[in-house]
Amino acid sequence: MRTLLATMKALSDESRLRALGLLRERELCLCQIVEVLGLATSTVSKHMSVLQQARLVESRKEGRWAYFRLADDEAPTEALGALELALASLDRDKQAKADRRALKAVLKMSAEELCRKQANCKC
Repeated sequence: MRTLLATMKALSDESRLRALGLLRERELCLCQIVEVLGLATSTVSKHMSVLQQARLVESRKEGRWAYFRLADDEAPTEALGALELALASLDRDKQAKADRRALKAVLKMSAEELCRKQANCKC
């Protein structure tokens, strides 16, 4: 039951759902997610922590950069099923489509550029 509750909590926030949609096709640096969502770095970091605790995403550090990707097949069944449902729902969502367009522009910038652009970047 604990896994299911963590998964439902993680999916109950629009920003976290948007972040999952961004990670659909590739691993992203925290600053790339911050740029698309338009939220403070600390806020996005907290959202990513909630998603990670629910085992919906995984992370890795590379130097000062934090990277996130969707969970792999070793995640709990509840998390994988909920992730599949969430991503399918995002296919039809206007905000998720706008986020994908914004991500294309963000991916043209280096992580260093994004970090310089963002005040209080912790990457």
